Parts: sequence; structure tokens; C-alpha cells
Amino acid sequence: MIEFLSLEPEAFGLDLSDFFLRIVKLKKRGRFFRLVSWGGTKIKSGIIEQGEIKDEHALAGIIKQTLTKVKGEKIKTKYVVASLPEKKAFLQVIEMPKMEESELKKSVPFEAENYVPLPIEKVYLDFQVIPSSNQLKGLNVLIAALPKKIVDPYISCFKKAGLVPITLEVESQSIVRAVVKNEISPFPLLIIDFGRNTTSFIVFSGYSLLFTSSDPASSQELTEIISKTLKLSLDEAEKLKLKHGLKDEKSLKAMTPLLINLIGQAKKCINYNRSQSGEIKKILLCGSGSNLKGLNDFISSELKITVELANPWINILPEPLKEVPGLPFKESLGYTTALGLALRGIKK
Repeated sequence: MIEFLSLEPEAFGLDLSDFFLRIVKLKKRGRFFRLVSWGGTKIKSGIIEQGEIKDEHALAGIIKQTLTKVKGEKIKTKYVVASLPEKKAFLQVIEMPKMEESELKKSVPFEAENYVPLPIEKVYLDFQVIPSSNQLKGLNVLIAALPKKIVDPYISCFKKAGLVPITLEVESQSIVRAVVKNEISPFPLLIIDFGRNTTSFIVFSGYSLLFTSSDPASSQELTEIISKTLKLSLDEAEKLKLKHGLKDEKSLKAMTPLLINLIGQAKKCINYNRSQSGEIKKILLCGSGSNLKGLNDFISSELKITVELANPWINILPEPLKEVPGLPFKESLGYTTALGLALRGIKK
């Protein structure tokens, strides 16, 4: 996948969002891997806002504290593979003439200026050639760009926490690594990462990401809507949501407008991909909100596409295993990005 920084030591994965931090470390076991360290903690409001770090000192302290409290083995390495906010990233597949890699490295920044909505000197830019059976006429290249003003505080924060970031990558790249078997799909997939604070839509086909977008709709917003509509406390609303999901008529009615908005965003991705690379054949759900009872059936009914819960262990554990002691499958769906990052850290 695309890398913004790259070295080779063994590392753990660290996933950061506005309100949560998750850590995972894996070790090699034959052809597969085993979970050896994991943990997470909430991040107070205001420390990260919309993917932008507002308080490096506070965040560095949270990272250091969380590292001391991980379950399983103590994490001794200082090397980390970390996520960057999807909502701040720009990813685009562009066409380039067939050329040597050395020429491509020089040419991509010039071509990217036509696509990236910021001056090239103000972003970190990287690229990946998308493998194809027919590259005689040209190359399909996935470019990824993030503003330096967003990325630099992440690097600074990790250093304040005593860590060495060896790879920083956009969340969607980590998610794909975790849930797409061998990181290859013979047909276009739509992955919906329904998280606590945001939702990401990821289109993947062949060997590569093709398209990503984000929406502020989230699992937490569903809880807030239930709370407001049914006049419940947030805790009561969360319990009702987890217990009944979409099976409770009153809560379903409250949640429907937001869910219909999510369906609309998914349709935009599906329609865009139809014009670019064909029909979406399957939808995979992941993220901490994907456990909502009835969500699979609701999305499938609205979009007329097969919907499945993603398996974030598919490239880690031998099939058909989907969980390990201490980290149940439902909980692991919230660790999808962290598991993908940890895979990057152990697979070199």
C-alpha cells in the first residue's frame, strides 16, 4: 500500500480518531499471525477535532498511558505504524504513460497538481501503481495526498510519546489490508466503515483502492437521535440501540433519516464506480457501529446488494477463526483499522 514513511523494524499499529485510540501488536505464527498486545482508550473532546490534533501534549500523554495498560504482552518496541485521518486525505486514480519507476517518481508530482486541491509543496504526496493485466498503453496510478499541516503534528506527537513512526497511512488503506482476503478482489467491493464518530466509504477492486469518501453520520449520532426523539439519557439510548438495533419500531423510526442519508452516500459511491470500473458486487461492513442489529438487512434491502459483516481477522488467523481470547469478534470490528496497521507493522 502507499507509504508516507518507510523503514523495516517490527512495529505495532496505532489507530487514532477524534475520540478513541486503539493499539494492536501481532507476531508471526507460521503462515499466519497471532494477537499478542491490544488495548484502547477514549480521547477527551477537543484534543483531536475533525482529524486535526489540537493538543499534542495531551495526546502524547494518552498514548504513553495506553501503552502501559495494553492487554497481553508488554509492548517493548518504539516503532509504530499509525493511521492518518481519512477525512483529510485526497486519493485519486490517475492515468500515466508507461515509463520506468525512476521517471514515474519525477512525473507523478507534476501530474498530481491537476488533481490535488492544494499546492503540491503543501502536501505529502505518495503513489502506487495499480497492477493490471494490460499496461502496454499506460499505467493506472493511485495517488494519495495529505496536507503537511495535518500530518506534521501527528509525527511530532508520536515523538513526544517516545515513539518512532515508520509508516503513516490513511485509514482506508489499513481497513482494506484487514478485511480483503489477500488484499485482492476479482470484483468491485464497497467497504462501509461505520464508526463511532464518522463513516467511510471505500471502493476496492483488483489490487487497489479506487475511491474513498467520508460522511459525518456515525453510530454515536444514532444514539443521540434516539436520546432526543425518545427523551432518554444517552446511556439509556445506547443500551436500547445495542439491545434492539433496528428491530425496535420506535428507535428505528428515530434512526431512519440518518440511515437513509447513509444509503444515499453509498448510492453515490456505487453510481460513480459503475461509470469507472463496473458494478459493486458486495458490501462489507466494519467499524464499531457495524454490530447494529438489522443493519446488514436494511442496507441490503435498500441497495439490492449482498451485505456482510467484514472479518478483520481474515488475513491474520487461519480460517474459519474470527476471534481470539480477550478480543471477541464484535469488539474486533472496532479494531479493524488497528489490525490492518499491525499487519503492516509485522509483514514488513
